[in-house]
Amino acid sequence: MDIVQQGYVQTDITPNGVAHIVFFHPHHNSLPSRLLSQLTGAFEAAGNNPAVKILVLRSAEHKTFCAGASFDELADIQDFETGHTFFSGFGQVINAMRRCGKIVIGRVHGKAVGGGVGLAAATDVCLATQFATFRLSELAVGFGPFVIGPAVERKVGVPAFSQLALTPEEWRTADWGKTKNLYQEVFETPEQMDAYLLFLSEKLCAYSPDALAELKQVFWQGTDHWDTLLSERAAISGRLALSDYAKKAIEAFKKG
Repeated sequence: MDIVQQGYVQTDITPNGVAHIVFFHPHHNSLPSRLLSQLTGAFEAAGNNPAVKILVLRSAEHKTFCAGASFDELADIQDFETGHTFFSGFGQVINAMRRCGKIVIGRVHGKAVGGGVGLAAATDVCLATQFATFRLSELAVGFGPFVIGPAVERKVGVPAFSQLALTPEEWRTADWGKTKNLYQEVFETPEQMDAYLLFLSEKLCAYSPDALAELKQVFWQGTDHWDTLLSERAAISGRLALSDYAKKAIEAFKKG
């Protein structure tokens, strides 16, 4: 099977109403367009499901939480429309997380790269292990973290986002992520993180769903224009991905 066609997204709902949205891809949990579309659909479905009280975003066990966009798919982009559609994928997931009306907890057990950092930033509360190092790698391959930028900037602020965007080859520690508010809690082991995740999700499920929905609106106040903004940002990435610089850098990355 073609590597781009591999992987899955599934939603597991616990009896008390916690929807665990899980994604997996054999290439370091990278996300081709097909899986991004499925993630968008999963958040929309869970958000509209009255049996769901809290959402958890997680990836299947692997050393990497999410390696970002699929470079195999990225290398095949030959025109602007295809590029725009490709880069819009992460924007659609982020907007689905923003609009779903329910609190989203992130579970980041390992490395996060590029779009994976954007997904972590788009959660309302993000838990991580000490192994959850991260970087925004986009500039190194000819474009930038334009689509995920608003979500990351909203969490860490402009100075930290600028530092991340301009140092695409430097890994940041999970503790650095906590000091910048990308992660709200950092644990030594996945077992400790999961114990707290269970505790937190059960506590949240016991609170008023109406109050939580109102808080969600407050948390995301001022982002109503993101449907347009993230599409515009995807257009920038789509254009830059067609440059000779980007094509050579992407090929070198795939070989290296």
